[in-house]
Amino acid sequence: MERAARPDATTIAELGESAVLARILPRLAPGDSTLLGAGDDSAVVAAPDGRFVVTTDMLVHGPDFRLAWSTPFELGWKAAATNLTDVAAMGARPTALVVAIAAPPAMSVAVLEGIADGLREGLARLAPGAGVVGGDLSASSVLTIAVTAFGDLEGRVPVLRSGARIGDVVAHAGARGTAARGLALLFAEGVDDSGEPDAARARDVRARHPELVQAQVAPEPPVAAGIVAALAGATSMIDVSDGLARDARRVAEASGVGIDFEGRTLGPDLRVALAGAEDHGLLATFPRGSRVPEPFEAVGRVVDEPGQVLVDGERAGSDGWDPYAGWDGRSG
Repeated sequence: MERAARPDATTIAELGESAVLARILPRLAPGDSTLLGAGDDSAVVAAPDGRFVVTTDMLVHGPDFRLAWSTPFELGWKAAATNLTDVAAMGARPTALVVAIAAPPAMSVAVLEGIADGLREGLARLAPGAGVVGGDLSASSVLTIAVTAFGDLEGRVPVLRSGARIGDVVAHAGARGTAARGLALLFAEGVDDSGEPDAARARDVRARHPELVQAQVAPEPPVAAGIVAALAGATSMIDVSDGLARDARRVAEASGVGIDFEGRTLGPDLRVALAGAEDHGLLATFPRGSRVPEPFEAVGRVVDEPGQVLVDGERAGSDGWDPYAGWDGRSG
């Protein structure tokens, strides 16, 4: 999947906004629901249901990614993936993305082209039929990718965080802790002697642990499982982006219940499974006695412990990803 930026060293400032967009837009597919794509003041996207879901997420160089560790293609892929799972968590089908990028003027245009390629291929793999319908381009000292995603409920009731009921089965689809393990390796071994991200050392880490690093820089979340869960009668659902324990607590607080995980189902490294972030799996609850649909796996039950997350009946912490906690200010 990894693709390096083209060797063209032409900068964004040298070309200017219009010429840059002329090189980026042809690389993007508009999607099946697009009635009018990029090129006008706004896009027009079909909403046959009469409703649509909308979400937004931002990736900032430094706290969210390091250019020394990720290719532009992977950044585009991850920008798509992180938003698609939020749409999926509502039980909706992703239809369109709007992408705004702020980039340093001295940055190579090839970086933006790589991001565009990653967005296109990420959508093709994770949400076939969805496309990029517009966005914005601006100058900044820090590379920032902001994505707004839209989805179609297709006549279904949205699946909320607040619907879990005591006795429900708790189930999860996707990886648990894999992306966090990859990130830990990059921080431990993908840096130079001063602790700064180092591209050469990161490539060595990637060569030795390809699956773990790939899970961090370009995750493949189970986007299609969102509709599967909705059709199977899921009572609640959430995208697990900040860690299983932290996001489970959000469901518990919204629903006024407790989430009790069975420790044996979470794997040998319980701490990483609970606190590891950025896998972008889906955590859902299903009515007691119902069949848990694939690719979901039953991992616990809903109990009468309002707002609490437990493991085998014992209260668990809520460690996980917080963009304001632990960042050392390095960009890489």
